[in-house]
Amino acid sequence: MKRMLLLLALTLAELPGHSKTITIDRLDTNHSTVLFKVPIMTGMSEVTGKFTDFTIVIAYDEEDLTRCHVSAVIKTASVDTGIADRDKHLRTADFFDAEKFPEARFESSRIEKTADGFRALGTFTLRGVSKPFVIPFRITGKHRDDENKGTIFGFSGTAKLNRQDYGVRWKHSVDPAFVGDDVTIEIHLVTKLIRDAVAPAN
Repeated sequence: MKRMLLLLALTLAELPGHSKTITIDRLDTNHSTVLFKVPIMTGMSEVTGKFTDFTIVIAYDEEDLTRCHVSAVIKTASVDTGIADRDKHLRTADFFDAEKFPEARFESSRIEKTADGFRALGTFTLRGVSKPFVIPFRITGKHRDDENKGTIFGFSGTAKLNRQDYGVRWKHSVDPAFVGDDVTIEIHLVTKLIRDAVAPAN
C-alpha cells in the first residue's frame, strides 16, 4: 500500500510541465501525529487518542492546486488512548474492528484555496464504509535549509465526522449517551527535509 501511494504521488509529480510539484512522503514522526477527540458524559469530558502508525503522501505545488494531492492510510490497530483495556476494546468490532478493517484511508479528489488556508476534498473510508470527506488544513511553516539544499514543511488540519455514519454504533449499557457520536480529527505534520530537485544534465 505504501508503495502504491508513493507511486501515485510520483506519477503526479512527474507529469509533463509538473516540474515544480514536490512529492512529500517522509515525515518527522517524532513531531507528527494523527489525533482524535470524542466527547463523553454528554460533553462533560472527552477522550483523546492518537494513531501511532500512519502513512501520508502529499503532492504539493504552490503555484497550481490542480497538481496537489493527498493520500493517507491509518493502521487502526495502532490506536492509543493511554489506557490498554480501552485500546483493546477500540480494536474490536464494537469500534474500529481492526482485524477485519486494518486500515482507514483518505484519498483527495481536489484541493481548494480558502480564506484561511486550504481544504482537501475527497473520500474517507472507515470500516469498509466510504463517504465524501473534507479536511480543512493550512501550511503552518516552510523552513528553508540552504546549507542542505532543501525545505521542511509543516501542515495542520482539523475535520469532524459522525461515527454512526461509518457503522460505529456501540453504546454504553448503562448510559447510551455516554460516548458521543461526533469525532474531531486533528492532523499535525512536520516533514523531513525535502531536498531540491536536481535539474537533468543537458
